[in-house]
Amino acid sequence: MDPRHALTFDQIDLSDIAFWTRPWDEREGAFQLLRREHPLAFFEEPAVPGKLAHLLPRGPGYRAVTRHAHVTEVSRHPEIYRSGQGATSILDMPEEMLEFFGSMISMDNPRHARLRRIVSAAFNPRMIRRIEDHIEFVADQVIDRVAGQGGCDFVVDVAARLPLEIICQMMGIGPADYDTVFTASNVILSAGDPEYVPGGADPLAAFMEAGQQLTLLMSELAEARRVNATDDVTPALITTNIDGESLTTSEVASFFILLVVAGNETTRTAISHGLLALTEHPDQRALWQADPVAIGATGADEIVRWGSPVTWMRRTVAEETVLGDEELHPGDKLILFYNSANRDEDVFDEPFRFDVRRSPNPQVGFGAAGPHFCLGAHLARQEINVMFRQLFERLPDIAASGEPDRLRSSFINGIKHLDCTFTPAPVGR
Repeated sequence: MDPRHALTFDQIDLSDIAFWTRPWDEREGAFQLLRREHPLAFFEEPAVPGKLAHLLPRGPGYRAVTRHAHVTEVSRHPEIYRSGQGATSILDMPEEMLEFFGSMISMDNPRHARLRRIVSAAFNPRMIRRIEDHIEFVADQVIDRVAGQGGCDFVVDVAARLPLEIICQMMGIGPADYDTVFTASNVILSAGDPEYVPGGADPLAAFMEAGQQLTLLMSELAEARRVNATDDVTPALITTNIDGESLTTSEVASFFILLVVAGNETTRTAISHGLLALTEHPDQRALWQADPVAIGATGADEIVRWGSPVTWMRRTVAEETVLGDEELHPGDKLILFYNSANRDEDVFDEPFRFDVRRSPNPQVGFGAAGPHFCLGAHLARQEINVMFRQLFERLPDIAASGEPDRLRSSFINGIKHLDCTFTPAPVGR
């Protein structure tokens, strides 16, 4: 699909939620215009309505970083472009919200390096292998539950279940709490979408309540594991000691929220976009389906590029610097638009063509190279690869059968619901 230049520059407002409800081709056309003519355009910050305004005051505005080269440059220089004032909100969030919802994403060194070192050590090669081996089993279970139905809500019943169950089982959270984790993560990333935060409800209160639910769940689990260690990841996280330092219970809980939000939501969004893209591009589906082993890796990366599940991240300038042709000053805000970088004509041949064999594919859907590159990128790629390989084998004619119901958000390119149909698998498989 080619982008449509329906908007002039003066009509583009990336802070207006109405922009993010426009048709896909119009939004892509807007970002194409920005990349070409205004790659570091300035925008006012979104206004927060009503009683939340005093908690989240409107700031000085931001520059939209839309070119691939600029996104990668900013990501490589955390000493200039900082995350500690908030990476997941354009507005400056209260400190308690940063702790709940940011974890390592909203930290700078040395604290970021400390936490990342400890977490990386806990996820040792043996643990990673065991998790990866388990993906096949969980994917098979997920498909088993829907295989006899002939159709389902692909997001809720398939795409969301694999990463959710992998993360919960990895941390030692039992099936009885899966729905609690699923619901809380939906609220945290809802951006106030009325399906998850009903009209009249206080979005900030809903976000905080969801964060507290996950914090309580994980804190209780961590304390139980201190007494009775098991072979899941939680005991490794609380006992790993690097240079005399280990994670506190609150840091373990905050990291869990990061896992649930970054690992669950973004992978389910990628898988959902994957089915939609493969339905809309049957030639690419046929290529992948004919040789799933050879195309799995490139196909997964192309889905992430195409869907760009996380639309943006924020950085705050720490010192006088120049980016492109713009002079930047301490306190300036930059919003790194990964979706735009992933369509950059200077980097990708035919960027608006979905190509499961695309190589090279320097997509930045997991963030660009730097200290904040996604810690779970390899696991996410594995989950996408395995899920589509299993779907091609067990439900070979599965296809989206309706329009996607999209999340009303600028931050996550989410799909809330997507109907699909397939020929039921034989009974007694």
